[in-house]
Amino acid sequence: MALDKYLLAALDEANKGMEAGGVPIGSVLVIDGKIVARGHNRQSQMNSLIRHAEMDCIDRAGGLTSEELGRSIIYTTLSPCDMCAGAIIFFKIPRVIIGENLNYKGAEEYLLSRGVEVQVLNDQACIQMLQDFDRQNPGAWNKG
Repeated sequence: MALDKYLLAALDEANKGMEAGGVPIGSVLVIDGKIVARGHNRQSQMNSLIRHAEMDCIDRAGGLTSEELGRSIIYTTLSPCDMCAGAIIFFKIPRVIIGENLNYKGAEEYLLSRGVEVQVLNDQACIQMLQDFDRQNPGAWNKG
């Protein structure tokens, strides 16, 4: 099965993060078929506790209206944590496409309970990327 072009863009962001010394998790925000923001985990690079991929992506979407956010889709290579799910809910992003949730299952039930549409692809490239990173950097990605 061919990889969704938006998930591919999120994987590209994950690779950028890893190449910059961070954890390989990436995200893109899509409105009307167009990528309007990109982000990746920058916790190490920014010495930040909160700069997860989804938070980075949403922050880079500054200037969008609530109406635009209300018809957006956020793609992420890994299941969103509680903090990122909260941001998705806060900004009323109605749909989340998750690359995988086998390495980590985040706040999917919370998203669903708040009316967010959640789709989990369990894409092998997403799964393998984090597994390989974890093998080479044990425990580095799930510090908090």
